[in-house]
Amino acid sequence: MPPIDQLTVFGSDHPVETVIISIFALILLTLAFFALRAVIRILRRWAAGRPAEDILTIVAASIATGVSAQGMWRFSGDVLGFDGPLRLLLFAFIEVAVITSAVRARRNMRENYSAGIDGIAVWALTGLSAVLSSMDARSVAEAIFRLAAPLVAAWLWERGMAIERHRITGRSRINWRITPERMLVRIGLAEAGDRTTSEVDAHRRLTRVALAAKKARALREAGASDRKMRAALARLDKAMDRAVEYTGLAVDDKRQEALLSQIGALYNTSALLDLSPPVPWAPEQPGDVAAPPAALPRSQVAYLVDDEDDEHGPAEPAPPTVDTAERAARIRAARQYWEQQIDRKYVPRAADIAQEVGIPLATAKKYRALWKLEPRAHALLEAAYREHGIIDTGTFPAIEVPEPVLSVNGSASHGH
Repeated sequence: MPPIDQLTVFGSDHPVETVIISIFALILLTLAFFALRAVIRILRRWAAGRPAEDILTIVAASIATGVSAQGMWRFSGDVLGFDGPLRLLLFAFIEVAVITSAVRARRNMRENYSAGIDGIAVWALTGLSAVLSSMDARSVAEAIFRLAAPLVAAWLWERGMAIERHRITGRSRINWRITPERMLVRIGLAEAGDRTTSEVDAHRRLTRVALAAKKARALREAGASDRKMRAALARLDKAMDRAVEYTGLAVDDKRQEALLSQIGALYNTSALLDLSPPVPWAPEQPGDVAAPPAALPRSQVAYLVDDEDDEHGPAEPAPPTVDTAERAARIRAARQYWEQQIDRKYVPRAADIAQEVGIPLATAKKYRALWKLEPRAHALLEAAYREHGIIDTGTFPAIEVPEPVLSVNGSASHGH
């Protein structure tokens, strides 16, 4: 007899029991409706403001945990021999421990920005559950599936933790030293900075010109044969032709300045051997004046003369000794002021640095003697000497003008 006919016969034979059962069924359906409605309201409130990927991660991890629990159900019955209520109570103890450790790890991460020992426990318990579930598998495919499900749940949990950690701290936990991007940069197939293709090509062509000029100059100073000199000059001429053609070197002031900076750095490599950089964290002592670099090429002597504007003036009083932190802060401020002025094509005097930052004049002289050896400052000083015969004694600044011409002491130059 079909089930509907059985229900009809039962209702005809037992009308009172049928009414009572119907009322209880209606009450249970009503309670189930309100319970389901409350659950949906709670889930909506929980999901409000959360990214979709977080919700999907939790759903997928819950499904994977359910698959792992089903494997433990079979393991507890087939291997351990649990049955009835005992099996129902004990089969999922590892899954409950995994969830507990995951909740604790998330709380630790929010408070201490690290999952701690609970994060390790999640992976250890997940691996244990995966191994136990796969031991009751009936085939290799089922064993692999039993192993994969808990590991998928742990991986999704780990990724959710990483996303939340990055959202809270604004940084990732580690920076890998070997990545596809680093490998492509290493072999030269990718660019490390955000420069465009034209900027990269221009930089390489200007570098070729600077290197070719350095090679030709080295051969000339070494007294190379005419054949080698002709070959070096031919390479220099070819590199310059391509730079002018493809980089706009003849009309681009920034490219010209970049080329001069590279040439200034390459020509003066030997000067690095004679530098005596100061120790930034050493306490400043009274009368601490750096000696000028020695044994430099004759062509650079004009640009490395120490400041002479206060040489015959009254002696500066001994500066007070300052602590390490304050001295480092003043040096950073002096360096920032120097960079700003060099960007304006203005070479400040030691007196300007001392007055602007509030450091002793002797200290300003010492650092200026080092900083003016850098490519950009050296290019400005060399241009002043080459075009106007101006020798850097520390008493003049190079003033910014619309044309690429340096002026002296605030007055425009008209040649010499």
